[in-house]
Amino acid sequence: MLQAIQQAVADKRPFELEHRVLRADGTTGWTVSRAVPLLDEHNEIVEWFGAASDFTERKQLLEREQTARENAERANRAKDEFLAILSHELRSPLNPILGWAKLLQTNQLDAAKTRRALATIERNAKLQTQLIDDLLDVAKILRGKLEISDIAINLATVIEASTDVVRTAVQAKAIALHTTLADDCLVRGDSARLQQVIWNLLSNAVKFTPQGGQIELCLAAVEGCAQVTITDTGKGISRGFLPQLFDSFRQEDVSITRQYGGLGLGLSIVKYLVEAHGGSIVADSPGEGLGSTFTLRLPLMVDATVPPPLEEAHPLAVIDLTGVKVLAVDDSQDSLDLITTVLGHYGAEVRGVASAHEVLTHLTNFEPDVLVCDIAMPNLDGYALLQQIRQLPPEYGSQVPAIAVTAFAREEDRHRALANGFHQHMTKPIEPEKLLRAVVELARAGHTVAGGFLE
Repeated sequence: MLQAIQQAVADKRPFELEHRVLRADGTTGWTVSRAVPLLDEHNEIVEWFGAASDFTERKQLLEREQTARENAERANRAKDEFLAILSHELRSPLNPILGWAKLLQTNQLDAAKTRRALATIERNAKLQTQLIDDLLDVAKILRGKLEISDIAINLATVIEASTDVVRTAVQAKAIALHTTLADDCLVRGDSARLQQVIWNLLSNAVKFTPQGGQIELCLAAVEGCAQVTITDTGKGISRGFLPQLFDSFRQEDVSITRQYGGLGLGLSIVKYLVEAHGGSIVADSPGEGLGSTFTLRLPLMVDATVPPPLEEAHPLAVIDLTGVKVLAVDDSQDSLDLITTVLGHYGAEVRGVASAHEVLTHLTNFEPDVLVCDIAMPNLDGYALLQQIRQLPPEYGSQVPAIAVTAFAREEDRHRALANGFHQHMTKPIEPEKLLRAVVELARAGHTVAGGFLE
């Protein structure tokens, strides 16, 4: 500041300066000082004429605007990075799916390559489904709509189910997976969501552990908590990134040459689910290349008993839909072909129609035991169709059990389907096993009323 004033004096020119000032109340403010030199006939400075103005509020406003602009630019960069990653992660599974599908159509693959092609297509389709499920889970979390049940759970059973899911990936990388499970760790919560937590942590450990590495999983009762530790010999985590590890859409490597896939959502979902169960999760790593450890703690239940497991679902091999009539409606011919083929393969008599308007005619002349209905159809959607059906006289099929099959997969979509008269809500992509069991269940219920079929 002093140098600027001295330069203005030397040049005999006006100056304007912003500078900090210490106010009488001890706070710091900003002042802008302006001065103009008055010159005599010899062009010498006689005096200065100027004023000083309090610039604090305007300065603070400008700083807030700059901070907001920087935050917006940073958010836009993060959004662009995420969209680029999202596009990459959704497209990547499509490459082997479409490629192998094309090769299968040539009928030139031997039996081994055909099995490999089908396994690859299934694996990548499941991967893409998981990415979409993660996005939906984050959306539910942000809206506070993620539902969690509250029952007594043996955590060892949950962990065993999770390890079974990753077993193939572990074997493919020749990773040694060692588990030590205490059998008396009872917690309260949602079994499916806790399995999602463990599966996610194990999947990450497998993903970041090199060929021939090692993963240790230990479940023990520690200080009134069920403690799960998962330690791997993988790539590790830099100390600087550890504080951001559980943030949504954050990944340590977002470069185009990154080695590992994913959207950066899994760990943020894990943290939310753990905390929703009253627990905590922390991660630690000595550094890059030195592996990592995740420690999860959940409150133990005292003097609790786990309810008996649900009755085992019938294996697909013994499902027989002979004598069951199913009316299926979907404006997507590919989806309709899948539904009719799956149900027909297990003995059902299936009639498929491509529009909601055709359903009412077939209700009376086909008399289906179960209706499998798409939701998003042109002209008349599944909700409006079922409302029309429910208003018919009973002899025209108004009571037909109905399954909503739809790509609308939010929790509110499921509630809406049930509220509109559907008995079950099934999301696409359809799992044939779930569809078959749903049809068995509804056909059994419907025919129990009619006279004891399948009882």
